[in-house]
Amino acid sequence: MTVRDALDAAVTAIDAAGCTTPRLDAELLIADALGVEREALVLDPDMAIPPAAARVIGERVRRRVQREPVAYILGRKGFRYIELAVDRRTLIPRPETELLVDIALDLPEGASVHDVGTGCGSIALALLDERPDLQVTASEPYHEAAQVARENAAKLGLPLEVSEDAGLPDGDYDLVVANLPYIREDAWHGMQPEIVHYEPREAFVSGADGLDAIKQLIGGAPSGTLVALEHGEDQAADVRAMLDDAESRPDLANWERITVGRVP
Repeated sequence: MTVRDALDAAVTAIDAAGCTTPRLDAELLIADALGVEREALVLDPDMAIPPAAARVIGERVRRRVQREPVAYILGRKGFRYIELAVDRRTLIPRPETELLVDIALDLPEGASVHDVGTGCGSIALALLDERPDLQVTASEPYHEAAQVARENAAKLGLPLEVSEDAGLPDGDYDLVVANLPYIREDAWHGMQPEIVHYEPREAFVSGADGLDAIKQLIGGAPSGTLVALEHGEDQAADVRAMLDDAESRPDLANWERITVGRVP
């Protein structure tokens, strides 16, 4: 079997399963199994695939056809300039969450930032990687998810302390960032199979209007606390109404996905 053969078969199978990026998925799975960059697949399509690698590719394609996310199959996901280990204990970091990092990058030297509901640690660890002068801490209410964040910190050699707290721990913070659950209860079963069947429901769903977790954070934070919150594209006005001096910022699709303001 050559790379061309493997790619053709994988793309056909993944596409038939209803995945939206079959070529990209196939390239990522095959390149990783061969220990090469994706570019090598294009440069050498006649590269022979050893039998052991062919078996790995076949198993990975089978998992993708069952709609398991590529990040879980590979066990990792890139986020800004770092690579994070991910598995079913945490949700997979999304590109829109990088906007929270951008906001914190504007803080003055030595500022303190706390990441509520850190999950795999993506926001906090990206900040420590890009702004090592910042005082960054994180909290996560679920023990298994907190363990993933700690493992990522150790792997990256970044000094992140992760407490197992629900809400905002006591502290004096210049900025609180949070990508909390914000999906409505009635929207859960209409989401992609990759999410519904594989990612942790508690990391997505937050009450009838999707805003329970955000309301709890704002309600429990000291007055005047500056917060930057990720939310759904149709929730910006509701989140602004909970805060003082609030403004919402768009993602790359021009949806208002991040709101910054102060706790009343």
